[in-house]
Amino acid sequence: MTSKKINNKFHLILDAAVKIFAENGYHGSQVSKIAREAGVADGTIYLYFKNKEDILVSLFRERLGELVGKFKENVEASSTADEALRKICEIHYTELEQNTDLAYVTQIELRQSSLELRKAIGQAVKPYIQLIEAVLVKGMEEGTFRQGLDVKLTRLLIFGAMDEAVTSWLISGRKYSLSKQIEPTVEFFLKALKP
Repeated sequence: MTSKKINNKFHLILDAAVKIFAENGYHGSQVSKIAREAGVADGTIYLYFKNKEDILVSLFRERLGELVGKFKENVEASSTADEALRKICEIHYTELEQNTDLAYVTQIELRQSSLELRKAIGQAVKPYIQLIEAVLVKGMEEGTFRQGLDVKLTRLLIFGAMDEAVTSWLISGRKYSLSKQIEPTVEFFLKALKP
């Protein structure tokens, strides 16, 4: 099998898993349903993943890795910490608004997972949290953010606020535009961060 073919099946399975987890919940999803959605035999799944938990962890690692890549690229292209924070919020909201299955899995299913699974997924989220921290440090170095910010607490508050905004949007039945919440969110963050 060529590496391209292997890579395609791996991603087909992850795409199918997002859909099945979003529709049935993690606990209500069977590997056989994921295989059927991916168009592969049940046994093929086990060539790529140890079990259903491994599929979920891989899903977070892959999808969040792609998002972190977008965040990094945009943050590095930003000339100021304000602009970088705006880009982070913009990508966070628009990417999840455009992929509601992924939003549902990341926002709802994660909270219903075991502690071990949440820890493994937490490792996938870590680079994103560190990126937010780097933006805060940059803002303090520029003098655009208050000196003496508790960077670790502030990064969690920023991530937690965006995370809750997405969860509330999902729970409401997506009755409003998540991307229209970008400016008010960023304005709120900047008012809290400015000297």
